[in-house]
Amino acid sequence: MIGVPLPVSTSPILRRAGSKPVFSDQRSGELGINNDEGFLFPAEVNEMKGGSIPMHGAAIMPSPVLLWRFKAGEHMGRYLKIYKQCAEVLLFLVWGISCCKIGWDSVMRMSADLRDLFLYEAFLYYNPLLLVTLMVWLWGVNLWVFAQSSVSYAKVFDLDHTHLTYREIWKCSTWMTIIVPTSMTAYLYLYSHGEVSLAASQPVMLYTVMLMLLVFPFDIFYLSSRYYLLRTLWRIILPLQAITFSDFFLADILTSMSKVLSDLERSVCRMVNRQVATIAWFEADSICGSHSLAIPLVLVFPYLCRFFQCLRQYKDTKEKTSFLNALKYSTAVPVIFLSALKYHVFPNKWTNFYRPLWLLSSVINSLYSFYWDIARDWDLSVFTRIFKFKNPHRCTSLLYGRIWVFYWVIGSNLILRCTWTYKLSAHLRHNYLTVFTITALEISRRFQWIFFRVENEWNKMTAKQSIELSTEDVPKEEDRLLGPASHSM
Repeated sequence: MIGVPLPVSTSPILRRAGSKPVFSDQRSGELGINNDEGFLFPAEVNEMKGGSIPMHGAAIMPSPVLLWRFKAGEHMGRYLKIYKQCAEVLLFLVWGISCCKIGWDSVMRMSADLRDLFLYEAFLYYNPLLLVTLMVWLWGVNLWVFAQSSVSYAKVFDLDHTHLTYREIWKCSTWMTIIVPTSMTAYLYLYSHGEVSLAASQPVMLYTVMLMLLVFPFDIFYLSSRYYLLRTLWRIILPLQAITFSDFFLADILTSMSKVLSDLERSVCRMVNRQVATIAWFEADSICGSHSLAIPLVLVFPYLCRFFQCLRQYKDTKEKTSFLNALKYSTAVPVIFLSALKYHVFPNKWTNFYRPLWLLSSVINSLYSFYWDIARDWDLSVFTRIFKFKNPHRCTSLLYGRIWVFYWVIGSNLILRCTWTYKLSAHLRHNYLTVFTITALEISRRFQWIFFRVENEWNKMTAKQSIELSTEDVPKEEDRLLGPASHSM
């Protein structure tokens, strides 16, 4: 009977592949086909009769053809994904080169005496949103590193499951990177070709669209995250409740973007007063010019918010560190207002009296802030775990536990804290390219500050949880007294 197929009518045919009994998907109508899958050996029949091999427990072995097709489809999907990403990067590069080319040609069409003034005005409208875009990109990098490491940023910020991931943050920053330079290129092109009214509408439309997307009440464009941001901003402006980690974390970021907020105020002021696409205001004093009192007020506003947050924390906790932290933010006030006095006092009085006071206050603010970053916000007495990823990664071997990382962080933080004065000083802002570069570097300093500040908070949370767990394991005094006796009568 060896080699003769069994006449099985309803059950699938059992065959042996290696040492595992498996079912084939042949039926009784296919038993006449000369195929190895149709043969059943007597030993296997006896095993089946004895019940040692249950029919329903056998595994289905897929066909090699199906496996090959599945693997081929998987590879094809991976290749299509890589091809799509390469095409997107190529289109992005073509778009960036086109914007640069159109913008450069538009600027070169202008006369040399008006070119610098025009670029200053264009930077005034667009550099705030460009710097905000940079901050969003870097925040996405922060979240990516947190997702790879053992630091749970969702628990640190007390976020629910609907919070944005780093991919969604990068998606938002990508759209911002496309929209803002495109509007800037259109502004340069239209103004250089004489379409002044159309050019003036470009920054107005851009700011309007950004504001509408932020406050849009419908469930699109990450509604819960947008309103979480707005609620946090409201708590920062009015610190009438207990201060959470998210509140003073975002307020600290806003202090690094005080120059961005100041330029936003000046841009909105020009739009409201219909001064867009005009350069005469730069040569004469106007309501949005250098003598405006709104400039130092907007610069100091994030520091005042952080100052009152620290006072609220001191009221709630009675901790001395909160009061010392409030003192740190108060040192930024003299830097800002002594600089603004240059436009309201005689030049000799500024040079002989107010300028030395401004320099002294700048040194105090920079050194105090640097000390607080290292000793309080970061607590570098222990090595950081932030760059130790859960899965093997080249960033882990490059950054984790390397002493040069700490030298770099401390040194760069000290240098950028000293340049802090430059961007806070109103009388130095006319060199717009230098101020733009320093502000971008300050955002980069805040970017690396975030790593160590969030991890330090995570270390405090885990240490507190471990202490609470250890205290729960210790039996209470009444439990030990009322427990079962250990002696026998």
